Amino acid sequence: MSEVKKIATRESYGNALVEIGKEHEDLVVLDADLAGATKTEIFKKAFPDRFLDCGIAEANMAGIAAGLAASGKVPFMSSFAMFAAGRAYEQVRNAIGYPHLNVKIGATHAGISVGEDGATHQCLEDLALMREIPGMVVINPCDDVEARAAVKAAYEYVGPVYLRFGRLAIPVLNDADYKFEIGKGVVLKEGTDVTIFATGLEVSESIEAAKLLEADGISAEVINIHTIKPLDEELVAASAAKTGKVVTVEEHSIIGGLGSAVCECLAEKAPTKVCRIGVNDRFGESGPAVELIKKYGLDAESIYKKVKAFVKEN
Repeated sequence: MSEVKKIATRESYGNALVEIGKEHEDLVVLDADLAGATKTEIFKKAFPDRFLDCGIAEANMAGIAAGLAASGKVPFMSSFAMFAAGRAYEQVRNAIGYPHLNVKIGATHAGISVGEDGATHQCLEDLALMREIPGMVVINPCDDVEARAAVKAAYEYVGPVYLRFGRLAIPVLNDADYKFEIGKGVVLKEGTDVTIFATGLEVSESIEAAKLLEADGISAEVINIHTIKPLDEELVAASAAKTGKVVTVEEHSIIGGLGSAVCECLAEKAPTKVCRIGVNDRFGESGPAVELIKKYGLDAESIYKKVKAFVKEN
C-alpha cells in the first residue's frame, strides 16, 4: 500500500497565490518578515513587484492592506496566526472589518501543531477572534487541495476573509476535481450513531477515528466543516437530527471555535447532545507537533476513545 501524500497547507497557500497571480494582476501579497515561513516567498519570486515586506509590524500591514483594497487591489496579508489575528486584531477589526474591505488574511502556523515554537506562537484563539468580526468569512481547510481551492474562492469573494493554514504536513484527502464552496460542509462518510464535525488537520484524524469506531460497531458520520463562518447550518442541523449525537473536533480552543459555532446552531435549530474535542481552556507548550497533537488528545486514537465513550453514554 502506497504512503499517503502529505503537504503543509502553508505550502498550498504560497503555491495558490502564484497560480491566481498569473491570471489576476490586481492580486498583491504583503508579509511581515516571514515570507520563508508563510511560503509567500514563492509569490515574491514570481511577482516581486506585487510583493510588499512590511517588516515585523502586522498592525501596520493591516492598514496598508486596507489602503490597497480601497484602491482596487486584492491584498493578501500574511503572517503567523498569532500575529495576524492576535497582534493586529484592532486594525483588522477597525480598518478592514468595519469598512468591509476586500482584504484576505493568510494566517499560517495556527494551532498546537506549530510545535517547538511553543505557547506564544500556538494560536488557539484565532477562529474565535475572527468569527466575532461582523462580515468576516472564516475558512480552515483540511488539506492541500482544499487549501488551494479556498485561496481561489477567497480571491473571488468580495469582502474580508480569514484563511487558516498549518505548519505540519498533513494527508491529502481530496481529489484534484474537488469543488470548494464557501459555507458548504462536506460529508466524507455517512453514519447513523454519531456525527463528527471536524475542521482543518483534524478532518484526517477524525476519518481514521471513524474507522476505529466502525470496528466496534459504531457508525460515525464524518463531516468536514471548512468554513467556520458562515457555518453550513442546514447540514449541521440535519446531520444532528439524523444521528442524535454530535462531536466537534478542532485544533483550537473548545471556546469560541467550531465547537461553539455548532452548539450555537444546534441550540436554535436542533437541540442535540454535543461533545467538544479541542484544547481545553489552556495554553500550548513546546514540543514536536505530532507528540503535542497526541498529548492534547487530538490524534485519531484519542478521538476514537472519546467518541466511543460519548456514544455509550445514556
